[in-house]
Amino acid sequence: MRIVIAGGHGQIALRLERLLAARGYEVAGIIRDPAQGNDLREAGAEPVLCDLESASLEQVAAVLQGADAAVFAAGAGPGSGTARKDTVDYGAAVLFADAAERARVRRFVIVSSMGADAHHEGDGVFDVYLRAKGAADDHVRTRLGLEWTVLRPGQLTDDAGTGLVRLEARTGRGPVPRDDVAAVLAELVETPATAGLTLELVSGSTPAGVAVKAVAGN
Repeated sequence: MRIVIAGGHGQIALRLERLLAARGYEVAGIIRDPAQGNDLREAGAEPVLCDLESASLEQVAAVLQGADAAVFAAGAGPGSGTARKDTVDYGAAVLFADAAERARVRRFVIVSSMGADAHHEGDGVFDVYLRAKGAADDHVRTRLGLEWTVLRPGQLTDDAGTGLVRLEARTGRGPVPRDDVAAVLAELVETPATAGLTLELVSGSTPAGVAVKAVAGN
């Protein structure tokens, strides 16, 4: 199984790459800075150079050709301005989803955000971010060629993961370690029965694998 991850050098993506590689999958991470390549190799992933802010649909589809699953884990980052919320958090996500559909990659998981809403009000940078993520989620949900799942984590922390989460359509706000987000993503990639679901994620009391099976109805 080949899995391509957008935002391959991100904090969640590197954790996810390690988990998937340890399970024996062929993992590729999309990066735009060649200097990040060694970090991906150390995580067990193949670095693939592609700038999702400037690449064409055909170029990204070529990167995704032959993949069994795609994960969008890219983000403009907390230090970026409003313009990159549009070009990365929205634009790159839309491009990646369209390219996955073009390349006939069925399984698609997108890392969104708690509170993402295309109609969210406010003029702050975080408000723009929530609108961008919400609009990207809305677009992904229109892609009939994708078996998509939208994951909306709560407040991300660098605390050590516990492997215990709460994963539901609505959880209410709360923190969640990036370790546990990656663990849930790894389970979601392997669980196409979660296709068509938008899920919120916070720390909880249920093992990640059990939580994913529960929402999948298994």
